[in-house]
Amino acid sequence: MTLTTPAKAPAGEDPRRALGLRADVRNLSLLGVLAVLVLVGGLTRPAEFLATSNLQLVLTQASVIGVVTVGMTFVITSGGIDLSVGAIVALASVWATTLATQEFGFTGILFTAVAVGLGCGLVNGVLVAYGGMVPFIATLAMLASARGLALQITDGRTQIVTVPSVLDLGVPDAYVLGIPPLVLVFAAVTAAGWLLLNRTTFGRRTIAVGGNPEAARLAGIDVRRQRLFLYLLSGLCCGIAAFLLVVLAGSGQNTNGNLYELDAIAAAIIGGTLLSGGRGTIVGSVLGVLVFTTITNIFALNNLQSDVQQIAKGAIIVAAVLVQRRTARDG
Repeated sequence: MTLTTPAKAPAGEDPRRALGLRADVRNLSLLGVLAVLVLVGGLTRPAEFLATSNLQLVLTQASVIGVVTVGMTFVITSGGIDLSVGAIVALASVWATTLATQEFGFTGILFTAVAVGLGCGLVNGVLVAYGGMVPFIATLAMLASARGLALQITDGRTQIVTVPSVLDLGVPDAYVLGIPPLVLVFAAVTAAGWLLLNRTTFGRRTIAVGGNPEAARLAGIDVRRQRLFLYLLSGLCCGIAAFLLVVLAGSGQNTNGNLYELDAIAAAIIGGTLLSGGRGTIVGSVLGVLVFTTITNIFALNNLQSDVQQIAKGAIIVAAVLVQRRTARDG
């Protein structure tokens, strides 16, 4: 069985069960792709790729974009889009690493990063839900504004973190059973996202709004409030990711989060979240993040150019969308 030729459910079969089977096949396919990538990395650079430190690095890098992708999955499932996630991460990271903020230590940095993320998410949500703006335009405006403000705050300079309690989270001594703390945070966000989407009324409302906003409204769902909450959730994830990035890099820069929107959208799409809304999967999105992060790591270890990486990612996005269109037509 392949993703491109899903079998139609027989007459009388529960369509939800058929959808679950397709999701299982899709996730197994992504696991297969990930296994192939691990094999390629092990064959091309066995000593470097299979080293424990490199595998920890892959998981740590996946954690930052992975947290962003969890929020993006909710937004896309609702039929929206958020092009500003990378810029929000940059703005939150530089605002959290100013000298004034660092005077408040660990708590000040974490609170500022999360608050900035929530603030940007609130603006996006108000513009989309209550301002009637198209999500593409509203979040594109936020992308430009947040990038500009991040550049203004830093004046183009890197802001070094001097708070020991923050820097200590990135050293091997802080690892729990060999697992970096950033990976544990990513796992917690993923678990919370899965429960929220699959086991709560909020998740069902998100799927309903993405599937048919008018039907959701007639069913008693406050569509505008739901969309506002979703962009707040995306902003929260960006704030958390910004803090993780500060821990990982030990600094704040206006260039942080570059192309995160591309990576997050791509990971969600290849994971099985529909661009048109109405269906989302946290597990698939996480697998998509791991696939892209592993590709990037393999390219870096083999000294391949970054432009080739972007071409490969673009090709994967196109292929994933084509698969989705054919699945929707056949299934």
